[in-house]
Amino acid sequence: MPPQNSIELTTKPEAENGATGKLLANGNGNGDTEKAKEDPPTTTLIVPPDGGWGWLVMVASFFCNVIVDGIVMNVGSFLGPIRDEFGVSEAEVALVSSLLSGFYLLTGPFVSALANRWGFRIVTIIGAVVAAVGFFVSQYATSIVFLYVTFGFIGGVGFCFIYVPSVITVGYYFEKWRAVATGIALCGSGVGTFIFSPVNAMLIESLGWRSALVAQAAIILLCIACGAIFRPIQPTEVTATKAADTPADKGILLGEGLPVVYTRPLPEGRYAYSMPNSSHNTWMGANPNYQYPTAAEIFRQGSGHNLDRRPSHTSGQLVSHNLQSTTKKLEKIQKRLAGQMTPDDTIHAHGYPTAHHELNPVGEADEEETENGTLLAAPEQQSVTITTAAGRRHTVSGRRPNEPASSRHGSRRTLNDGARPMYRDDIFFTGSLARIPQYKSQTSLGYHMSVTRLPTQADVEETETEQCMVCPEAVRRTLVTMLGMSLLKSISFMMLAFSGFLTMMGFFVPFLYVKQRAVAGGMADEVSTFIVSAIGISNTIARVVCGVLTSFKNINALHLNNVAITLGGIATMMSGMYITEVYQFTYAAIFGLAIACFSALRSILVVDLMGLEKLTNAFGILCLFQGIAAFLGAPIAGYFTELTGTYDASFYISGALITLSAVLCYPLAFVNRWEKQRAAKKDSQKV
Repeated sequence: MPPQNSIELTTKPEAENGATGKLLANGNGNGDTEKAKEDPPTTTLIVPPDGGWGWLVMVASFFCNVIVDGIVMNVGSFLGPIRDEFGVSEAEVALVSSLLSGFYLLTGPFVSALANRWGFRIVTIIGAVVAAVGFFVSQYATSIVFLYVTFGFIGGVGFCFIYVPSVITVGYYFEKWRAVATGIALCGSGVGTFIFSPVNAMLIESLGWRSALVAQAAIILLCIACGAIFRPIQPTEVTATKAADTPADKGILLGEGLPVVYTRPLPEGRYAYSMPNSSHNTWMGANPNYQYPTAAEIFRQGSGHNLDRRPSHTSGQLVSHNLQSTTKKLEKIQKRLAGQMTPDDTIHAHGYPTAHHELNPVGEADEEETENGTLLAAPEQQSVTITTAAGRRHTVSGRRPNEPASSRHGSRRTLNDGARPMYRDDIFFTGSLARIPQYKSQTSLGYHMSVTRLPTQADVEETETEQCMVCPEAVRRTLVTMLGMSLLKSISFMMLAFSGFLTMMGFFVPFLYVKQRAVAGGMADEVSTFIVSAIGISNTIARVVCGVLTSFKNINALHLNNVAITLGGIATMMSGMYITEVYQFTYAAIFGLAIACFSALRSILVVDLMGLEKLTNAFGILCLFQGIAAFLGAPIAGYFTELTGTYDASFYISGALITLSAVLCYPLAFVNRWEKQRAAKKDSQKV
């Protein structure tokens, strides 16, 4: 049962009230209904500042990628000395690197869940410590199995703790410049590959492989400083003021199939939302994100408008006119969030008196000054009023009417309701937001509200009371969203997932063996070291080019992906024809281009094929597929290398797998269209 001071919104069956899905507001006889009328629902969300501290976050993310990917991509430098010392086979020593890269990918959903609850900063710092400890302890290895645990498992998990926050936190800070900032940050992968290839060779030659691992452990600890820069953004609170002519009993139409939502005011005057106990009969005791209301839906509830539940393929779109305003006003809001607004930049709706409310963040962060800390200023701060096309006035405010300012910032343990990064549908999208239909079809503020899912009442209380620290709802909800199996029913998604699986099986083989093959073929050791570096440089340049190309709406990301991966696969199979400097460095350039497109286009392809709402779920499943593939690829290549006595066999297998992954994507657009048409036909038959 809901608490006694809550507003209970209950769904009546059609047989009882004749209106499917209609929610009725009920009081408890003690004045709660009247209180509900006075206090409209308030939602909070993160509006990216698009600059300011975000540029430092981008630089910190860049260096995290330099260190993590630089080490992962150059593990091949250690395999020879380790194999010789322990007297193991190629397959056994290759398992050391595959465990590192496998856990680096496989634990992505679990790290994302932890970051959702405890933040990017803490998770990154923990990851740096864990990975450094794993590498440091590896110097005492007495067997190859010892390295499997310390270097492969502990190091891989620690790297994932660094990598996931460093990638998604950049998009959290940027909107207009998201593609540029994320692209620059991810270029750290190529730069790290370029740098660590000669650095590893120098360290191993001068110190030995054991001391070289200690040196890398010290380098990994630098990620602690980078993680400290990932400070949280204060969420912005949005309050919808109900117009005087709105009926008091105006309900909300959520539609058939959506679980009941309970709404109640918290002590600070904010609202949280929870699912009834009957809806928690899932394997993780939580529901996937798409079953929770967005900030836009709650905003419309407070405005007194009916809300129609949208179909899943358009659920991220804001379909009412409640959030329409001019581009100029929203640009000024962005300036304010970035701390660049002057007192003269007043934003008012034409034709209405000024509302004396403020645009403030909710609660307090760890620092006295946060990224949008200028919003903490009080009385002289200007108001923000948004007028809808329907003529209603909505106020974006930092506190409720007649609520003292002191009540908003009374506790440092106040939950940042909108600061759950994994509750955003677009958190894993690394491309330009201009490619997302929801972004193009509405205002900037409206978009952020339409992709931000709200925390539940239990989520809020667990944080404020520090309960359920082992597996709180913020963790469980993220896991059930990322690991939901519903996408496995989609043929087009399974084709994309198996394509990624095959690509990742062949992905790390050239990094492991391209130098060893070149040396075996007579190339000088000091020259062959830079073949992997050439892959890194090509990867860096190709990421930038790929980001620029995909910013144009006429560029088909799937076609670009297919061409690049096909070239990379064929080039890998043919890379052993001539062991000359020109030929090997040309191959390195082509392969670097292929893997850059593969990495940069994953999120764009998912959104184009499955929709933005499924991106988080798809990312989690793809991490599992690619992590398992990384486990298998290197040992299989090592086995065939030892079986045939030549490195060419591993490159034939790697190239064939990569090429096959591209071929699997050729009919993907056709299959996806057929799948959508079939779903639409089924929906029409139900109606």
